[in-house]
Amino acid sequence: MSALRTKTADSDWPRVRLSDVADSIQYGHTASAIGRDKGPRFLRITDIQDGRVDWAAVPSCDILATEVPKYRLRSGDLVFARTGATTGKSYLIGDCPEAVFASYLIRVRVSTAVSARYLAAFFQSADYWQQIERGKRGIGQPNVNGRTLGDVVLPLPSIGVQQEVVAEIEKQFTRLDAGVAALRRVQANLKRYRAAVLNATFEGHLVPTEAEVARTAGGEYETGEQLLQRILTERYKKATGQRKRKEPAASDDAGLPNLPMGWTWANLDQLSWASSYGTSAKCGYENPGPAVLRIPNIANGRIDLADLKFAGSQSRIEKGDELEPGDLLIIRTNGSRNLIGRSAVVRQPLNPAATYASYLIRFRLVREPRLFAWLATIWNCSFLRAWIERRAATSAGQHNISMSVLATLPIPLPPINEQKRIADEVSRLFSVVDEAETIVALNLQRATRLRQSVLQRAFSGAVAPSRA
Repeated sequence: MSALRTKTADSDWPRVRLSDVADSIQYGHTASAIGRDKGPRFLRITDIQDGRVDWAAVPSCDILATEVPKYRLRSGDLVFARTGATTGKSYLIGDCPEAVFASYLIRVRVSTAVSARYLAAFFQSADYWQQIERGKRGIGQPNVNGRTLGDVVLPLPSIGVQQEVVAEIEKQFTRLDAGVAALRRVQANLKRYRAAVLNATFEGHLVPTEAEVARTAGGEYETGEQLLQRILTERYKKATGQRKRKEPAASDDAGLPNLPMGWTWANLDQLSWASSYGTSAKCGYENPGPAVLRIPNIANGRIDLADLKFAGSQSRIEKGDELEPGDLLIIRTNGSRNLIGRSAVVRQPLNPAATYASYLIRFRLVREPRLFAWLATIWNCSFLRAWIERRAATSAGQHNISMSVLATLPIPLPPINEQKRIADEVSRLFSVVDEAETIVALNLQRATRLRQSVLQRAFSGAVAPSRA
């Protein structure tokens, strides 16, 4: 075995090329048929999720019996993603059924002079990733070939020291993993708490209802039904052209949950005076035309202008068609189902003036005080999200919801004063959650840095005796 005798800060461990200590660096099998009832399991990149493989879910493949030994996996093998978004990620094979590996993976099988667990730990280190990044090829589809992988250089002490290093890394990682798991539980609990706050809103438990306030004070109040009638009157005044003669989509409250006293069900069409799809104009960062809001500009219920693209010189915004306060933008199509229906309300005039892309739908809300804030408050509640996701159509891997379907989206409508009390209380409670989530996120980042610190110290000889 040849060695590159370079000295690290804390040890004089030799540094060797992976190809010098590997018994084989092997590309995977290209199967002609996958998902068969018979044959060995066929491990693919997509079967490796969060550092685990569910072998029961891995399909079988068609492979000649004489070819199986060449591609067979066994405990101690390391497989690497050689192309795609996960290029360079590795997985250490433990106990597994009869299995072979796919062509987008590379298998490394090391000699007895190297602990496979030691190697697997090194392949998580910053040193390894820096070498892989330098060796990547391709732009649209990055990839690493077997030669590049074989040229990776790693520190290699004696097998005994390797085992000590692995033991110390695993001890430290066990502690870190326990902390990360606790932080993930906190994240999940905070998410459930948000949902519980909104559920309490719809049950009339978050703040005193307007009906309760009026009963205590002995006065009257404007109900949600009366508010809706005022909104519809304003809608008719605002609508123009054919929309002026068109009745709003009918509300269907069948199967909807009961609302607190004084509330009513409306729908999105009743609360808006116009709706339309966006432009299909091709956009770019350097184009001279008007700004075009896209899916990345819909973030956390608000308009984010940090990443703006622009239409070409031939495009222009017709007078009165620019985005303005009260415009509700909704994502109508995306490869991710949980993005469908995400929205943001334009709260103030945009500078520069902007239009919106074809993946978005605009509903122009009636300018009733507090309506904008109310929709932003309730939009992500579990009931509305479930309603949208149930009605999203799927085709060729894309999820889509139409303007006509969204027009019938049921919206719970409480009295105006109650809307304000709820929005204020939700904002107060969510601000506490936001702060907690920020602290959790910072600690998760810290855990990631600590993990890399453990690896850096381990592979510089700082966590085990520096024996030859």
